Amino acid sequence: MNIIKTAIEGVLIIEPKIFEDARGYFFESFSQREFDEKVGRVNFVQDNESKSSYGVMRGLHFQRPPFTQSKLVRCVKGAVLDVAVDIRKGSSTYGQHVAVELTEDNHRQFFVPRGFAHGFAVLSETAVFQYKCDEFYHPEADGGISILDDSLGIDWRIPTEKALLSEKDTKHAMLKDFESPFDINVNLYK
Repeated sequence: MNIIKTAIEGVLIIEPKIFEDARGYFFESFSQREFDEKVGRVNFVQDNESKSSYGVMRGLHFQRPPFTQSKLVRCVKGAVLDVAVDIRKGSSTYGQHVAVELTEDNHRQFFVPRGFAHGFAVLSETAVFQYKCDEFYHPEADGGISILDDSLGIDWRIPTEKALLSEKDTKHAMLKDFESPFDINVNLYK
């Protein structure tokens, strides 16, 4: 696997080594040993999958302590714009984001560590999105910031009139009105 560092420390793009021939392709989508060596020790405990249509925007989500999560995400069908926003108080990159296009063709994965809000927008007709989490889902620890917050400077590549959001995602606070449960000392990994 090839690790691509981004402008924000700890947020990584991961490209698998793909073996292609006339029959198709093969790649190792996850190796705990290689992940530990190249990224850090993260014990993933839950895998999730969603299917969404064009214009669906999910996020920007996180789980509050003590149930914080790191996520390793990928798009196995279609294409999404995936985003991680730094919400660690005291961080020099607080409020900044990293965006990456994940597609069924580029096979890229995106590692979103603890202390970041995460979301994505579906750019294709449909998309199947998978993610590994290092903490189980705890609904009482749900948190979020508004995916439509213009102050974040995210170009979601979806016209506003075509955006499809859940009712829950329309109620998250803007970053300026948000009190983050994380500080710069949050352990990015478990």
